[in-house]
Amino acid sequence: MKRRLKINGFIMVTVLLPVALFPSVFARHNPASFLDEIVEIFGVAFILLGQIVRASARGYKSEHSQNGRSLIQGGPYALVRNPMYLGILLIGLGIVLMLFKWWVMCIFLLIFTIRYIVLIFKEEKRLRVLFPLAYKDYCTKVPRILPSPAMLLKMDIGRYLPLKLPWLKREMGSILAVLFIPLFVESWEDIRAEGLRVYLKEAALISATIILFIGLVIYLNKRTAGWGKNASNKS
Repeated sequence: MKRRLKINGFIMVTVLLPVALFPSVFARHNPASFLDEIVEIFGVAFILLGQIVRASARGYKSEHSQNGRSLIQGGPYALVRNPMYLGILLIGLGIVLMLFKWWVMCIFLLIFTIRYIVLIFKEEKRLRVLFPLAYKDYCTKVPRILPSPAMLLKMDIGRYLPLKLPWLKREMGSILAVLFIPLFVESWEDIRAEGLRVYLKEAALISATIILFIGLVIYLNKRTAGWGKNASNKS
């Protein structure tokens, strides 16, 4: 874990240093258009969805892995085999959509692929040794990191993204930092370029997006609590 944190820290510094030194090369500075506003709203939504996916995956794993003695196949792990990495992908895409020029997306996807595909292959190798038959069957049913379109069309979001408030609280520091730092930077740039009055319309849309996701969190928490009660009643 310490080695992984060091590598991730090195990657972050390597990426953020040129952005800090040459912001005009990477960041969007054009006057805000309707398309830009929609893209930024999608960026906020991607960040929030990514945080929900990560919190659900980490919380579900902590309660069902039995210290690595059990192969987890339910909850977000029934949607994709690596939901935590899917959450990171969504968060990264959201930040790029909010702050950066379109071509930066290609750099982000390249860095993400190089970094996490290596980790995924290592983890898959270990799981094949621990659960040879079960993991082989699991791989035939569930995609590696991107859910299939057919699954998304018929998915029950409450089934695939169970969520408990304690899981969310453990991620709260990360959620607030990852959401509000890009929001602050993007808001400051918009106010400076367009003025406060123009920015208030976009701020209202961003606030509505955040409220919708708070509603989603409440819904997922109630669904998860309901399943827990049903399981207790059956036992």
